Amino acid sequence: MRRMRSEVITVRTGSRPTVADITAEAERFVAGQGDGLLHVFVPHATAGVAIIETGAGSDDDLLRALDDLLPTDDRWRHRHGSPGHGRDHVLPAFVPPYATLPVLGGRLQLGTWQSVCLVDPNGDNPSRQVRFSFLPG
Repeated sequence: MRRMRSEVITVRTGSRPTVADITAEAERFVAGQGDGLLHVFVPHATAGVAIIETGAGSDDDLLRALDDLLPTDDRWRHRHGSPGHGRDHVLPAFVPPYATLPVLGGRLQLGTWQSVCLVDPNGDNPSRQVRFSFLPG
């Protein structure tokens, strides 16, 4: 019987909103694993996982779009943490805390410009955990 493999990594996100590319870590985790599914999960109430292009401005565009959609002002009922932090708790409804990706021959099946990214708008937590789980086919 083949079993699911799982591992947790820590990603330093710092004190400002960030989009951290974790594709290389995901690729290392599935290397040599054959066919199956990679599930990426962020066990945090204020972070998400996005499959987007990075390095050409899309990551900054995503953060700007989130600021436009979910401003860091005093409208939020959830009020602990830094000002506007309540919006960070709404983020997972827009950028879910998970993604599932196909793996063939031990390689992620991403499109040419796609990257696996941790989206963290919450500057109150400078590091995040990400769980990779591989389910063999």
